[in-house]
Amino acid sequence: MRKHRIENAAYEVATQVRAVEDSIDVTLTEMTELQSRVIRANSVAHAGFGTANPALTELSAALSSLVEARGAIAACHAELATAKGKVPGLRTVSFGDGEDCPPSHAAATLRVVA
Repeated sequence: MRKHRIENAAYEVATQVRAVEDSIDVTLTEMTELQSRVIRANSVAHAGFGTANPALTELSAALSSLVEARGAIAACHAELATAKGKVPGLRTVSFGDGEDCPPSHAAATLRVVA
């Protein structure tokens, strides 16, 4: 029962990490589209070159911060993957030497015996 609760909690964390990663990528895409639309709107309005610059500067700062946050979430994901190996019930268990069965180098020595 305890192992099942641990696995469920880990699954919820993994699902949420993926959701956060996806939402950051969607937000980055939306922000770059916004930059493009601001520049296009400035051009269509024949406004001065510097008219949209303050807004673009702020948007660029926000974009840069979000890229940093994306890296931090990626690092968090890596740390969670490392921590998984330290939690009883989530560790990968292996028996044997870890080689394929049968070993790939022995494939040529196999033969059919009648």
